[in-house]
This record gives sequence, structure tokens and C-alpha cells, in this order.
Amino acid sequence: MSITGRMLRAVIAPHGWECEVSDAMPLLEAASLSGIKLPSSCRNGTCRACMCRLDSGQVSYRIEWPGLTREEKAEGWILPCVAHPEADVVIDVPLAAKLG
Repeated sequence: MSITGRMLRAVIAPHGWECEVSDAMPLLEAASLSGIKLPSSCRNGTCRACMCRLDSGQVSYRIEWPGLTREEKAEGWILPCVAHPEADVVIDVPLAAKLG
């Protein structure tokens, strides 16, 4: 699978793991391709299992309702399963794990 789009960097805190991320791909998928497992279930923005805090950077959603309240968005919460990076990002995912 080839990765298209503008390439950015994602840091998975508090671990300090880094991965390359295409702005054309959700953060969850990019992390997985880089050998990092983030908590997830539905992968469509409804179950909220992947919900984590965006420490820095910016994301956008390509679905109308990504399963977050306005208040949660304002507090910095994101859903990496459907969040596309708009810049380099740092996300706080304490339950992240290395694959393999």
C-alpha cells in the first residue's frame, strides 16, 4: 500500500514514540502501519474507545459527526480512528503499545 498526501510527524506521548503520518490517513491507521497499537474498536468514530487528548498540532475530520461533544473538542479530545493530521501532532495515549 502506498501512502499519499503530505507527510507529517506524530508523537505518541507519554512514550515518545514517533511515526510518519500522511494527512490523507487517520492517525490510528498511520500508527498501526508504524508498529504502534492505539486502543480502538469501531474505527468509524462512534464507540470512542480510541479517544485521546491532542497535546499539540491540529486535526480535521472527514465525517460530519466524529462522536465528540463541542466541549470535548474544546478540551482537546480527538478520535484518532477518524482524525487526519493537519500539522505535526503530539497525542497523549497512555495505553498505546508496540506491535510485534
